[in-house]
Amino acid sequence: MPKIGIILSGCGVKDGSEIHEATLLLLAIDKAGATALCFAPDKDQADVVDHVTGKAAREKRNVLVESARIARGEIRDLREAKTDELDAVILPGGFGAAKNLCSFAEEGAQCQVDPEVARVLRGMRQAGKPIGAACIAPVLLARLFGSDKPVLTIGSDPGTARAVESMGARHEVALVTGVSVDPALRLATTPCYMLATRISQIAEGMENLVKAVLELASATAKR
Repeated sequence: MPKIGIILSGCGVKDGSEIHEATLLLLAIDKAGATALCFAPDKDQADVVDHVTGKAAREKRNVLVESARIARGEIRDLREAKTDELDAVILPGGFGAAKNLCSFAEEGAQCQVDPEVARVLRGMRQAGKPIGAACIAPVLLARLFGSDKPVLTIGSDPGTARAVESMGARHEVALVTGVSVDPALRLATTPCYMLATRISQIAEGMENLVKAVLELASATAKR
């Protein structure tokens, strides 16, 4: 049974992992007959947002602790993640991916990637194991692997597309449930809430993403 690592970034679209995307990713992995292993960095969130008002809240929250809400407590510090225990890694979106896993929300194309996130993703890339990313999360792949000119999608937003291209990536316009696959680098990306207006579109997009990632993992295993 393939093991897919999920890197979460908190709990809530405005300052953590997008909950619909993360939950439907877990469902898609289970329906595909694979096992999900959840991880998150143990650090303070970049900020905390009141999801009723959309305004900043004067408090601190921990990325790992908040991510545990989505994982029902079945989660580990990202520092414990080992490439050899995983067949693939997938990152759901939400602003936490652009705030807590990297600094894209604040610094754009000049963003820095969290060291543990970079370690895991580079380790998977070096091992030839697939990485999937949804919504805004593909910006991390552009930042880390831009010199390899990865093919990826964030949907069709011109500003974000220009940002990922400025980091070296080649952007493909995709429909809401479509998946852009880079077979050479073993990357798969999908727009999710960069385009979605219905939760059913997230469910379909995540199933398509997981299918693509597992196909890449199978091809890797046969090498």
